[in-house]
Amino acid sequence: MSRPITVGVDGSEGSVAAVDWAADEATLRGDGLRLVYATLWAEHQLGAMKVSHADRAGEAEGVLAATERRVGSRQPDLAITADEVEDAPVNVLLSAASQAELLVVGSHGLGSVRGFVVGSVGQEVVAGADRPVVLVRPGYEQDGSGASEGSSHRKVVLGLDVNDVKDELLHFAFDFAGRHRVPLEIVHTWHHSFVHHPDAATKDERASALSTAVRPFRDRYPATEVAEVSAPGRAAEHLIDAASDARLVIVGRRGAARGAHIGSVTHAVIHHAPCPVAVVPHT
Repeated sequence: MSRPITVGVDGSEGSVAAVDWAADEATLRGDGLRLVYATLWAEHQLGAMKVSHADRAGEAEGVLAATERRVGSRQPDLAITADEVEDAPVNVLLSAASQAELLVVGSHGLGSVRGFVVGSVGQEVVAGADRPVVLVRPGYEQDGSGASEGSSHRKVVLGLDVNDVKDELLHFAFDFAGRHRVPLEIVHTWHHSFVHHPDAATKDERASALSTAVRPFRDRYPATEVAEVSAPGRAAEHLIDAASDARLVIVGRRGAARGAHIGSVTHAVIHHAPCPVAVVPHT
């Protein structure tokens, strides 16, 4: 039995965008869609204010019903399940992720420094989930088939370290690009000092290492168009720039543990990339 695409629901603008993205992806994959609502969302959001069990349950019922109607109008043939779970959001989402093909959550709007706000719940879930997590921006629109509106052939971008190649990342990226029939751009970067610029030999070595890492997956997915980008500089800056015309950016995160760090590159990408971001855990 295939795992569902699972999405965290709380009625926010980011949550609505996440639901739309998840519904389209579940339809494309032929998977079911699971909606999960943590009935302690209200207490988490309102701090010290106490909210009764009846109020929480009523809020959950209303939000889930409205969300099911929205999904039904968007993807009428999609199988949907909806669960209200009385627990804190992080606990609910991490448990749901372990039973899902991937977990989709919404992020907030632009912050004061023009970056997207990924709250403490989203960051804890990204750090602790043992399955891929996709963060979707509020207002990010798709055409119902999984393609962003006005640009049905947008690329998928993967950040890859050729010194520490992880098959989990390459498999997720090639599988996603192949399902959507879009090009895949794989970005590898390396640091260099201002006083020492990389020579042609260094650039050729890096490009060759990237090509070697990618070749087995090119052979496995021959129909997928692949561009390999090897360049000096900061990985986060290159990935955020590439995200400007991408439908998805994919980054990795080592391990899965509550309270774990997600790494500086992944942290920067989830806060600043304008498109959805997939964070894929690896060993």
